Formats: sequence, C-alpha cells, structure tokens
Amino acid sequence: MEFLNTHLLSLILFFPALAAVVMLFLPKGETKLLRWFALGASLVPFALSLIVWFRFNPNATGFQFEEKYAWYDAINSSLHLGVDGLSLTMVLLTTLLTPLAILASFSVSDRVKPYMMLFLFLETGMLGVFMAMDLLIFFVFWEVGLVPMYFLIAQWGSANRDYASLKFMIYTMGGSLGLLLGIQLLGSLFGTFDLAAITANWTSAQGSLLGFPIETVKAVVFWAFVIAFAIKVPIWPFHTWLPDAHTEAPTAGSMLLAGVLLKLGAYGFLRLVLPLYPVESQHYAGALALLATAAIVFGAFGSFGQTDFKRLVAYSSVNHMGFVVLGIAAAAFAARTSDAHIALNGAILQMFNHGLSAAGMFFLVGVIYERTHTRNLEEFGGLFPLVPIYGGILIFTSMASLGLPGLNGFVSEFLVVRGAYGVGVNTDTAHVMTIYTAISMLGLLFTGAYILKGIMKVLHGPLNEHWAHGEHKLTEINTREVVVMAPLMALILVIGIWPAWILEVINKAVLALF
Repeated sequence: MEFLNTHLLSLILFFPALAAVVMLFLPKGETKLLRWFALGASLVPFALSLIVWFRFNPNATGFQFEEKYAWYDAINSSLHLGVDGLSLTMVLLTTLLTPLAILASFSVSDRVKPYMMLFLFLETGMLGVFMAMDLLIFFVFWEVGLVPMYFLIAQWGSANRDYASLKFMIYTMGGSLGLLLGIQLLGSLFGTFDLAAITANWTSAQGSLLGFPIETVKAVVFWAFVIAFAIKVPIWPFHTWLPDAHTEAPTAGSMLLAGVLLKLGAYGFLRLVLPLYPVESQHYAGALALLATAAIVFGAFGSFGQTDFKRLVAYSSVNHMGFVVLGIAAAAFAARTSDAHIALNGAILQMFNHGLSAAGMFFLVGVIYERTHTRNLEEFGGLFPLVPIYGGILIFTSMASLGLPGLNGFVSEFLVVRGAYGVGVNTDTAHVMTIYTAISMLGLLFTGAYILKGIMKVLHGPLNEHWAHGEHKLTEINTREVVVMAPLMALILVIGIWPAWILEVINKAVLALF
C-alpha cells in the first residue's frame, strides 16, 4: 500500500506501456485473450486515476502526488511528475476514454496484437504530457503519443489512409520541431528543464544566450510554443490535417484523436504559454480570438457542407475546439479578472466535455459504418424505426454536442461566452473581444444546423428500403456497443445537471495559476 501511495502517478503512467510489452509474449492467434488483456490493462490506470481524483485536495496550491527520479543529470533533466486541477482533469479523461476505445475495437480482427499494443503505448504518451513537470520529458511524451496514432491511421485506416497519416505526421512533426527548439533554448537559458524552477526564475533571468539578449530568446520560444500548440489544437488555418486524419482513422483511433490528442495543444497554451508569457499573450489575444472565431464559424460551415457522416463530425471538432481557444484568448487579454476566470473554467470544461461527446459521436458513426459499409449521408434516411435504440443514443449524444441545456456542452460553452463577452476593462480591445464573441454565436447557430442535418439524414425522412430487408437489413446496436456509450452518456448528463463536482477542481486550479 505504501508503494502504491508513493508511486501512484508513475504506475498510472507506465502501466499501459508495460502491459503492451507483456502482450508481445501472448500468442497472436488468441484474439479473444488479446482483446480482454488490453481492456483489463487499460482499466487499471482508470481505477488508479479515480483514487488520485478522490484523494486530490482542490484547496491545496501547487502540484500534488509529485514524484521525481533522476533521468539525465548532465543536463539537469529528471522524470518529474505531478498533477494539479488542470492536469488531473485531463488524466481522468484519458484513462476513461482509452478502455472505451479498446472495447469499441473488439470487432477488429486484423492484426489484433499490434493494434492493441499501439493503443496502450498511445495512452502512456498522452498521460505523460499531462503529468510531466520537466519540459524535456514533456517533449518526449508529446512525440511518443504521435507515433502510435500515425501507425493506427496508416495500417488500420480507410482508403486514403496513406495520405492522411503522412499529412498528420508532417503537420505535427513540423510543430514539434519548433517545440523542441523552444524547450532546448529554455534549458540552456535556465540550466534546467524543470517547469517549477523555470517559472520561479522567469522574471529574474538576465544576460544573453548565444549572443542574443534574453528577451529575444524568450520571444523565439514564445512563437515556437504558440505555433506548435496551434497546430495540435488545431487552430484555423492549421486545421486541414484534422478532417483527413479523422475520416481515415479507425473508429477507436478517431475517439482518442478527438477525445484527447486535440487537448494536448490547448493544454500547452494553458500550462506553458499563458503562465510564462502573460504580456505577450495579452498583446496577441485579439489575434488569437480572431483565429478562434474563424475556427468556430468556418468549422460549423464546413461541417454543414459535408455528405460524409464522419467528416461532418470531424469538422465539428474544429468548431468546438474554437470555443476552447476563445476562452484562452479572453483569459490572456484580461488575466486575473473574474471574466478571465469564468472563460478559463469554460475552456477547460469544454476540453473535457468535447472529449466525451466527440468520442461518442465518432463511435456512433463507426457503429453504423460497420453495418452499412458507407458513411454517405445521402444513402441513409428514415432508419429510426429499424434501430430505435441506436437512434435514441445518437440524438442524445448529438444534443450534447449541440449544447442543449441540461447536457454538458451547454455549461462549458455558456461559461466561455459569458467570460469572453465584454471581457476586461472598457478598451478598444475589449470591444473587439465582444465583437468576436458575438460573431462566434453564429457558429453556435450553425452548430445546430449541422447537427440537425446529420440526425435528419440518418434517422428521419422516408425509409431507405435498401436497409430494411434481405442481407442488407440494418441490425440494432448491440450490448457491447451500448456499454461503450453508457459511461459517456452518464457523464454528459451528470455534468449537464450538476457541473460543480468537476468545476470545483478546475476553478481552484484556475485561481491558483491565472
């Protein structure tokens, strides 16, 4: 028990990777064994993260459950782990969605062993980013999460998987090069990669590095971080890799890509850019808000124009993540004000909420695709009488994505809009933020339009008789698939009705950090 208490975060972090290594020695022909072993291995970090959640003290300042191990003494880099309210929320989301994604993959029969191993390695990569308090370790896990997703798209994706996986790799690796440069500069400047030490000595740093003034070095790091995180979110116009990657990825891959991987970029803004660069963040807040508004509006327009069901949901992620970035921009402009705190609470909660609803939507697209082998909305129609349970679940999850009051999406988007609208003092920039927020409401209008379009094309209208009879007869969602959706639907409803349990943790972290 003492070992568990002392090494709780490292157990959560490395258990999936160790389980993936153990899977190497399991017979590849035993697909049932491999599936259940992977599911069981992914449930262990979830159980441990629940222990952390219930033991976590939201009123305490700083990081909790810290662990520190020597890693590379020559450059003062260590495996330093810790969580606060911001990172713990993302850890809980990651450990929840990973077993659901693995359970959603039980229908996969092609090369099951490497498929499941990649998901477990992916979980370790994602968790490492949220737990790391050393910037070099942060970068290592940032890259570890990239590689498994590339292979999942390239090996188990749809027809254009080679193009989509290469585009995904090029975009994210391009951003990663700048991220590595920025981290190396900070390490050289401060003599350590420890985030707490860098933050403590940030304002007192003097002198020069490689002949450049300190302020110039800091400016280079700022833009390196911003571009890397903007690509990962992704912020318009860096978003073009996302619809292709989502469309071609296997269903479970899309669940984690939308549910967790997109949050890494927003987490980078919250963990590194806003705390280290408050002045620069405030100066460029208007530009960031403009790009967020473009993502919200153009993402909604793009989603409405799709005929591919999965591509429609993919563009919706651009739309919904735009609200996260809008909240971050509002907080950057009016740091340490009540408006900024409200906007940031909404942005972080939106990250969690979008993870639930987007993972559910991509899974439901996969459910109908497995039965019909098409995602073309024009080939569906009137399916509600054939699959009433599936139809009810689809409508429920779609309403959460739409932002229906009483469900989780409404709470987070309301907080973002409430915080961003007229944020800060009575200045020209504040008026600009108000205008951007008002324009973003058009994106909310079209969110309803594309969600209702998807529901109408799939469930309503005249029944497409092709799916009503014979070998093409559409079958109802099965028990395993309902089990995948049940936790997501429960959390969607609980957060929509009673958001205080998670907002308390988020808000205390926001007040401490910003």
